[in-house]
Amino acid sequence: MERYPTGQLNRLQPPRRTCLLALVGLLLAYASLTTTMGSRPIAKTLPKALTSQVNSLTHSSKHPSLALKFAQKPIRSFLRRLEPMRCRELRAHALIDSSRAAKVGREVGDLDGAKEKESGNGLGSEEKQKIVADVRKAKKDLDRSVDGLLLIEHLNLNVMNATVGDAFYGDILGCTRDPRRPNDKTPHHNCGAMTQFHTASPDNENQIAQQGPQVWRGEVTIAYPSAHFQRIAEYLEKVKNIPPDVFFGTEFKIHSVDDGTGETEGSVFLTCPYGNRYRLRPATEIELRHLGGAFGRRPGSLPSNPIGIVELSVEVPIGSAVDIARMYKEMFGFDVSLEADSEVKIWGGPGGRSQSVRFVEVEKPPPTTGEHFAIYVSRFEETFSKCLDNNLVWVNPRFVHLDNSTDLPSAREYKQFRIRHVPKTDMDVEARQVITSDTEMDIPKSTAAFALEHEVRSVFHKSSPLKGDTNTKSSGLHPHIESSPYTLTEGVTAIDHEVEVPLDWKEESHAKTINVFAREIMLTQKLQDRSNLPILLFLQGGPGFASPRPTPVIGWVQRALEDYRVLLLDQRGTGLSTPVTFSGLGKISPVPEKQAKYLENFRQDSIVRDCEALREALGTGKISLLGQSFGGFCILTYLSTAPDSIDKAFFTVGLAPVGVEVDDVYRATYKRLQKRNRMYYNRYPMDVARMRDIVKHLQENKVLLPSGALLTPRRFQQLGMMLGSASGMESLHWLIEGAWDGSGLSYSFLKAVENAQSFDSNPIYWILHEAIYMDGEGKASEWSAHRIHEEAKQFEPLFATDPSQTPEDTPVYLTGEMVYPWMAGPDYPTLNNIKETAEILAYKKDWGNIYDIETLKDTKVKCAALISYEDMYVEKEFSEKIADVLGDNCKIWVTNEYQHSGLRDDGYNVLSTLFAMARDHKQIPS
Repeated sequence: MERYPTGQLNRLQPPRRTCLLALVGLLLAYASLTTTMGSRPIAKTLPKALTSQVNSLTHSSKHPSLALKFAQKPIRSFLRRLEPMRCRELRAHALIDSSRAAKVGREVGDLDGAKEKESGNGLGSEEKQKIVADVRKAKKDLDRSVDGLLLIEHLNLNVMNATVGDAFYGDILGCTRDPRRPNDKTPHHNCGAMTQFHTASPDNENQIAQQGPQVWRGEVTIAYPSAHFQRIAEYLEKVKNIPPDVFFGTEFKIHSVDDGTGETEGSVFLTCPYGNRYRLRPATEIELRHLGGAFGRRPGSLPSNPIGIVELSVEVPIGSAVDIARMYKEMFGFDVSLEADSEVKIWGGPGGRSQSVRFVEVEKPPPTTGEHFAIYVSRFEETFSKCLDNNLVWVNPRFVHLDNSTDLPSAREYKQFRIRHVPKTDMDVEARQVITSDTEMDIPKSTAAFALEHEVRSVFHKSSPLKGDTNTKSSGLHPHIESSPYTLTEGVTAIDHEVEVPLDWKEESHAKTINVFAREIMLTQKLQDRSNLPILLFLQGGPGFASPRPTPVIGWVQRALEDYRVLLLDQRGTGLSTPVTFSGLGKISPVPEKQAKYLENFRQDSIVRDCEALREALGTGKISLLGQSFGGFCILTYLSTAPDSIDKAFFTVGLAPVGVEVDDVYRATYKRLQKRNRMYYNRYPMDVARMRDIVKHLQENKVLLPSGALLTPRRFQQLGMMLGSASGMESLHWLIEGAWDGSGLSYSFLKAVENAQSFDSNPIYWILHEAIYMDGEGKASEWSAHRIHEEAKQFEPLFATDPSQTPEDTPVYLTGEMVYPWMAGPDYPTLNNIKETAEILAYKKDWGNIYDIETLKDTKVKCAALISYEDMYVEKEFSEKIADVLGDNCKIWVTNEYQHSGLRDDGYNVLSTLFAMARDHKQIPS
């Protein structure tokens, strides 16, 4: 009998290994040249000349040393480019913004499948029509969080003979048995790093002899690396007409084999010995990336030939598609698309769209045989509660030893629960109760749209492959996903973390949640001692900006890694932490009041609670903090609420104006701006006329920026933000010097102006900039900077925007980081989308407290702070005032050597000095 040699799939003959390495070198070298050309698959852009070279090289092994020499350099080059991209992908519960989602769409191809039918025939009521519309709308939503269905983990399909089952799943499909399972227990066949088949038989469960085999009512698609698929196709072509003897007398049949040249573009269709239908095909790039073990690996898994189970199709009764869509959308929060009026698809898996389940309506679907599938969901407790409220939770007597989840405490204990049917849209709760209490497998057609047992698991289930390869301690209070370690850059290793936290920490139920992302980096040589390394959590300036992506690792990050492992936190609403975007706010709700209610949860108090959730998830004790600008504001909130969690605190121009009214903050800021403007024009007196000419031109002409926004004199004045950094004056001067191209303002100048102003790409910065100063109830900011600007014009008329009102030699003064209500207009058209929301927050009076002055007094936490003598953003006087409150343990370094950008400009030395100050190793610089 010819058997498929499973183990050989993972081996290559030595003479070919060199050629393959050279082939990889060629492909990767070419890919490294095209990384900036978009996301087109290499196969579609590979030049014919390169293809011929590859073909020639792979058929020759006469010059292995030359091939190796040729391959090594491009491989190293490409890996240096690849790792920063890979670090963005190594997340078990990733966040995809709109641009990245579009990229995913291009890579997958036609994700939407069949064209939707517009007639809606056979759907029945108007309510169902509305559901169809909602589902179709959801289908177009690409800039959402990857949420809901985290993994299709295993199929449970009983077989009648364990030997036959092992032969099919091992020798034919290339799976490997989980070695931890005793021979007298149900075999678990690993199908890749993250999925399995569970094949109980009469050999280990007596009752199966009477029940018979279980058959999946549809098709199971398994994906493979292309090389493994080619070997499988070759083998199955050989045995197509003469199957192995072990399958004699069974339903085993190979229907067709296409090695990639036929109409099915590389697929094998076959039926297993017990009637289950399978499609085997090469994996897509996304499947390889997300199911290949990068997100995690199940306990006890061994290398196997498949990547994993990537799609299930299920045949369902006519008229049940809308009911299925509704349940998955409303109760599970899955990504649902209505492919046609009679077909529903749910998307999920690692990365968001690496797995799917397709439900297809047919006239006579097969009856259920008790088969089930196991899935992991992102919001386990919320999903369980919804299913329980709708009487869908069911305890399977066969698996009562695995889960007996009848209420939330028991679901938390077992970390899984079951349902066994999809309810009809118009089915009432009493009818569902009848189904839940019924022990027969046949569910009354009058009350259920479709019967299919679901085993629903939490990411904290003991068998979860989504927790990463490392041993992460977690309090279990908040779901925490940790990636495997990966190379960030040479000598630096990264681990990605994501924690699910409440949107509103003040709300007891914590019903609505968001995700918070942090990247942990450390020196690779210290990875083995990771658990003993202290943590330094970096809090970025802002509000509304993501943490830096440090490649290469230089400056302050380089210095921090000498002593710590560093956590680079994307504060909530930024980067990969459930980002706040203009389109996303519209999807949360089109109602401004609801948008404002959502956004009020993105200040310092919530950020600090997120930090505590992350610290608890990591299972660590005290951590140290480094805060730049607004990040320092967050540290003061941390010291107010959880000082016992902090070892040391380092501030770089971030000692907030605690106890200072927002109007006084801006009065001081305008006075500081007045001084910075004078310094600028003293240094570059020739720019007085240039600035006046530009403003006059903008007054007399309609000048559009490349985005289509109107460049007005008041928006031009906001370039004063550049004056706050060390090289800002020089950069502004060079920009003004080259503003004209002979016929008007040059395109390069207009583009540079737009790039220097990020108000419309970071909505949090505009909409919450003044809210970060609101400490306690009773007073609203009421657009403080705008109101104080009118005051500033009284003591400094040069802040006015009309040069015709002043003498020819009078400069035009620029403003800074202030935000104004007029920005939601032609100056920044995108801000119009949230204009009403911003107004609501500007006049909100019931802000909570963000600082506790009594707790801050004489803190026991060692603090060291850099204060810039001429800081244009955080007033020196206010910083010194709060430093006095903190007491003797807060050492301050007041200097005019650095501007607000000191950490960026000279990070290594700045951080070295602060470390030494906090440790009493160095006198305060003078």
